[in-house]
Amino acid sequence: MNYTINKRKTRNLVRFLTVFLMVLLLILLARYFYFLYFPKDNTQYSRNNSDKDQTFYIASDVHYLSEKLTDHGIAFEKYISSGDGKQLNYIDSILKAFITDIKKTKPDFLIISGDLTNNGEKESHLDLSRNLKTIEKNGTSVFVIPGNHDINNPWARQFKGEKQYLADCIFDKDFSKIYADFGYDEAISRDEESLSYLAAPTDKLWLLMLDTNKYKDNLSVGIPSADGLIKQGTYDWILKCLESAKKHGSEVIAVMHHNILDHSEVIRDGYTLNNHGQISILFKEYQVQLVLSGHIHVQDISSDHKAINPLYDIASGALSVYPFHYGILKYYVKSNSLKYFTKTVDVENWAKNNHIKDKNLLNFNRFSKEYFGNASSAKISKSLQESGYTNNQIKRMLDILKTLNIRYFSGTENLNEKDLLHSEGYRLLTELPDSFLKSYVTSIISDKDIYDNELTVDFND
Repeated sequence: MNYTINKRKTRNLVRFLTVFLMVLLLILLARYFYFLYFPKDNTQYSRNNSDKDQTFYIASDVHYLSEKLTDHGIAFEKYISSGDGKQLNYIDSILKAFITDIKKTKPDFLIISGDLTNNGEKESHLDLSRNLKTIEKNGTSVFVIPGNHDINNPWARQFKGEKQYLADCIFDKDFSKIYADFGYDEAISRDEESLSYLAAPTDKLWLLMLDTNKYKDNLSVGIPSADGLIKQGTYDWILKCLESAKKHGSEVIAVMHHNILDHSEVIRDGYTLNNHGQISILFKEYQVQLVLSGHIHVQDISSDHKAINPLYDIASGALSVYPFHYGILKYYVKSNSLKYFTKTVDVENWAKNNHIKDKNLLNFNRFSKEYFGNASSAKISKSLQESGYTNNQIKRMLDILKTLNIRYFSGTENLNEKDLLHSEGYRLLTELPDSFLKSYVTSIISDKDIYDNELTVDFND
């Protein structure tokens, strides 16, 4: 009798333990997937409470294409020759030279404001993340945000011989996993509706990293959406982040791929954030004075300088486009102020020091300037010929157009007034029939609002 009772008790105990372990396992799995896909706020603020001044490097629009995806053959050359001047044929060398610059100067932080890859190829993301790890191993913390090219991109391609082939792209959840070490794992808050996050690289200066991209329907419509928007749910999350920073006594820099202010009179749609007005008002309310953006590929600083509390938007020139600018942002803790200026990736020096024999890399400044200048005028030349201009007139116009474009992308269009406005080529361009080209030329000349390669921001003002 006692034996039967004990046996029954044992079976009941086994059942209880089995059920208990299964429930415990389900709870643990649920917690794992919850925090994997719906990360919550991290109440741990920055451990960097130092009064030491901090240096941020700022880059955008790397458009990295993995060397595994191209043989640099006919299909690839045809692809880049029909593009917008990106130096994709040497993007791996440009990135390596940039990393060398970082290793030499050892900035505290690197921020990349989107379009990390050419067209969101998985292999490009994986290779780029490995390169970013070498930067972090050298002591520079990296923070990234996606651009419109990076996620759900149906244009992801690889190039072999005379043909293009489909390449694997990545989804939004893949992005935060691949770049977990570059902002997402360090975030003190994550938005549940986008890949936006709040980071505190220092105790006194926080980064509001905003995902402004519209990639949800890319694959179904067969084209990546270029324009940007901050959804209502993300807006509500931003409001909470700004309240948190205000209570903590921290300044905030916003980082996004799309521009919050216009950087051109003619290139706005698809570049300036769709609801830029709504976000600008919120930023002004919480005294966010600086936004770091990209997307438009030009080096340009815009400001609503007539406002009482001006908002500045620094659009970083693309790292993949001549003159391969990146920004340097110095944060001075005691004065609570920022100083921004630009620098160019030193590809030639990198090539020499690494015993590279490619003449284009050894003379990269001249080669890339000519490459970009020719890319910007090749398509226009044909349309001018069809308009009945003489070869001499076309040459004069193209020479001026190359200079205008190079200076516009370099942020040095202030030089134009000294040497271009009285030229025959410029006169011919301004006398063109109404067209995008004429408006584009006029907009470059009229861009005089602020010097585009330097800025000082005093948070005490």
